Amino acid sequence: MKCETTNLFLTFVLGALVLLGVIFALQTIFHSRDFRSLQVQAFMAQGNINRMNLLLNDAAEYSKTHPDLKPLLQPFEKPAAH
Repeated sequence: MKCETTNLFLTFVLGALVLLGVIFALQTIFHSRDFRSLQVQAFMAQGNINRMNLLLNDAAEYSKTHPDLKPLLQPFEKPAAH
């Protein structure tokens, strides 16, 4: 009383699910690699931003005693909070 149609259908469904599992696992691996790469780039960019802010702060302190630097630093000044 075996039903070959049901057996064939369930085997097909099982094969499709295995194939989808492999595809999703590969996508997860590739996305994880991309994420790690972007995370490193973001970390490096944040480090560059921090160094530039330190340089700008040092230049602002130096410009307090040397007013001829103020025109050079004006484009980088933060607007005053209202």
